[in-house]
Amino acid sequence: MNKKEIAEIKRLFHPDRCPITRICGCYVDGEKNKKTRFREAFLSLPEEEMFKYFEILKKTLSGTIGRNLLDMEFPLSQEAGGGAQEYLLKLRDSQLKDEELLEEFYDKIIETFLYPENYYIVLIHGAYDIPKKASDNLEMFDASDDVYNFVLCSICPVKLTKPGLCYNEETNTIEQRIRDWFVEVPVTGFLFPAFTDRNTDIHSILYYSKNPEELNEEFARLLLGCELPLSASSQKETFQSLIADTLQNDCTYETVKTIHETLNNLLEERKDDPNPVALAKDDVKRLLAENGAAAETLEHFDEEFEQAGGNNQTSLYVSNVINTRKFEIKTPAITIQVKPECADLIETRVLEGRTCFVIPADESVEVNGIPVRTAVHPEAIEE
Repeated sequence: MNKKEIAEIKRLFHPDRCPITRICGCYVDGEKNKKTRFREAFLSLPEEEMFKYFEILKKTLSGTIGRNLLDMEFPLSQEAGGGAQEYLLKLRDSQLKDEELLEEFYDKIIETFLYPENYYIVLIHGAYDIPKKASDNLEMFDASDDVYNFVLCSICPVKLTKPGLCYNEETNTIEQRIRDWFVEVPVTGFLFPAFTDRNTDIHSILYYSKNPEELNEEFARLLLGCELPLSASSQKETFQSLIADTLQNDCTYETVKTIHETLNNLLEERKDDPNPVALAKDDVKRLLAENGAAAETLEHFDEEFEQAGGNNQTSLYVSNVINTRKFEIKTPAITIQVKPECADLIETRVLEGRTCFVIPADESVEVNGIPVRTAVHPEAIEE
């Protein structure tokens, strides 16, 4: 799914266009006991509660694609009879009216979701009558041929509010606040089926993780039957390793700077593209070849790519492998950070036999917030 498709589903979580038919919930304590459950027609909820649930559902579709939101495809084994896909289709097609199926779903989450504290499982079913789009990209709500039936699951921590004092309006006093259990924003969740090319994609699932470095791999594998892609930090480490191991002695400051500039330019060129900019294995290989990698070194690239954690299906998102906000040079004692567009201001020179990074100081300079003079006094210039 791309940004536009995700945004289209998020816009549905509003009273004026709500496609949610039913909502279910299960509160699980830290001992993995199901404390309470509920199942309601969504539109029968009080309006204030509806808006609270809208916030939870929108959060489950928030974040950056490739970091918090991950597209996962079912392996063929999970599309066979008895696989995770069949189970999720059965759950969706039941429209959450099958109590036995719901209990089984809750049990599966409790068994596979490793979380030591209390949490609340929210599960909805929705039916979205997909409007066609005219040539000017405007939606035609009276022209629709397809209905997108889906389930969206959110898992939210439930924690005690902090102790403190509060004002009691009835007694007009300041007193100790009563602590209660508060449902926080979701830490993980999923949308099934995916909404790809503005239509139902039963071969894929959109997975959400609030923390991109804590993806709950076992939960995704055992409940959803899918292998998670590399995390954002793992993608960055993989990319850095490939550059260093492939370029070897040719991995100079200028080469790395050029690679960084190339990828920044690529992001800028495609900033209006709803699809994230990703590099497949051949794209990375081509990038290295264009930046000085020797032909004999690239002969072993496929092996290096696999050793670094990739495979033929692995894509590295450009926004994960480079920092678009800063360009950093780091030594054991000193770290230099500049805006990427100012990286050309830093030069390398050999001074008295040592390689140095040279930074121009022609403009105003501050040291610990204090303006300092950097111009060389004329009397100090040797004839």
